[in-house]
Amino acid sequence: MEQKEFFIEIQRLIALAQAGLTYCENKFDLERYVEIKEISERLMAEITGGKVERVKEFYPDEDGYLTPKVDVRGVVLKGNKILLVKENVDGCWSLPGGWADVGITPAENAIKEVREESGFEVKVIRLLAVHDKAKHSPQTSYMYVYKIFFLCEITGGNAVSGTETTGVGFFGENELPPLSEGRNTEEQIIKMINLADKGKEADFD
Repeated sequence: MEQKEFFIEIQRLIALAQAGLTYCENKFDLERYVEIKEISERLMAEITGGKVERVKEFYPDEDGYLTPKVDVRGVVLKGNKILLVKENVDGCWSLPGGWADVGITPAENAIKEVREESGFEVKVIRLLAVHDKAKHSPQTSYMYVYKIFFLCEITGGNAVSGTETTGVGFFGENELPPLSEGRNTEEQIIKMINLADKGKEADFD
């Protein structure tokens, strides 16, 4: 088993233990679920080279049944070039986006993220893709993540960096800058450019 596949199996084990802690009423089984979760967290820390305390931050006991986190990305095209923003955290580039906020729809999240990270006002045209991050990213993540990509059209604003970004630009698929691969890969960006063509159906895992 490859390391990435092993990592996903550990994520599943933690999720199963968390479900047991949420729904089980037998005190002896609860103790076993606690132990399974603790063993899984130690394994995850070992495989990532991190600390167990850091892993526990992502899997608190009171969270109940675990479900994937949702990451929303806005795909904005100008001619044959795509909008990317430069991330503060690693100095690399990504589609504007981030974790979905509670209380607003996925499309509204895309609009908000594009505005906050690039300065452009947009409207959402249609859904392009829903991806399982584990199937597309070369990087592992403590959290299991679904990524939603929306095609957006500029309605106003100007290119302005946000609090989480230091650059804004449009790039052709043959001139892509260094990418923040935990957020999006070159393959995904090229796929989004192709999916933006009229008549293309949404891509999903």
